Amino acid sequence: MKRDSIYYQIFKRFPDLIFEIIDYRTEQAQNYRFESVEVKETAFRIDGVFLPPEDVTPRVILFAEVQFQRDETLYHRFFTESLMYLNRNQSQYDDWYCVVIFPSRNLEPSDTRTHRMFLSSNQVQRIYLDELGTQNQQSIGINLMQLTIASEKVMAEQAKQLMERLQLESRDTLLKNEIIDIITTIAVYKLSSLSREEVEAMLGVSLEETRVYQDAKAEGRLERETEILKATVPLLLKTGMSIEQIAQQLNVEIEVVRLAVQQNTDK
Repeated sequence: MKRDSIYYQIFKRFPDLIFEIIDYRTEQAQNYRFESVEVKETAFRIDGVFLPPEDVTPRVILFAEVQFQRDETLYHRFFTESLMYLNRNQSQYDDWYCVVIFPSRNLEPSDTRTHRMFLSSNQVQRIYLDELGTQNQQSIGINLMQLTIASEKVMAEQAKQLMERLQLESRDTLLKNEIIDIITTIAVYKLSSLSREEVEAMLGVSLEETRVYQDAKAEGRLERETEILKATVPLLLKTGMSIEQIAQQLNVEIEVVRLAVQQNTDK
């Protein structure tokens, strides 16, 4: 399941959700910007950084990590990346926090002693999704996160209940559609054994209208176009046409034609 991209969508649309799950209150929560940032001059990339608005005081940065696989090096890597970012952006913050989100405690690294200075600090919070309470006790944002850890047996019912709750509680059409996109994306990836018709019946939506369907359709179209180019370009080259002429004839970028030539050469 593509959890990274799903959580990116959730946090991008609900930056205030990170404040909700760590119980940190700020009036500027909704104005934060969620980004994936690269730490220059290193090979590190931080998947989740919540950046404060330009004019807010104090300027608090939050680093977030969503971890669904056991990784004994997680804390070493995460704290190293976060501190390196702080070192290179000293003028951008007044305070900082780290949040690590696990589906359950059993995926947390076994070594919590090495980084005890951070883990025992109020600047670092560990969140376990299966301990956040039942579905009807939480906000829709947290429900979305919990949906990613639900078993196939209960996921269908939880998704249906969340869709019904969304229809009752949300009056913002744009927000509602974005949440439906996230729910259907989770459902499609977690219920891959079901047909498109079964998923549609379960959620009460048409998948053709959702982002996950459009993305899959675009991806399939790109793959088909690539295969056509790989077959067509060699034939046109044999006629004496140059790469530039082929690109013009097929109405594609020159680099696309060159790539097709390279792929055929590598066979």
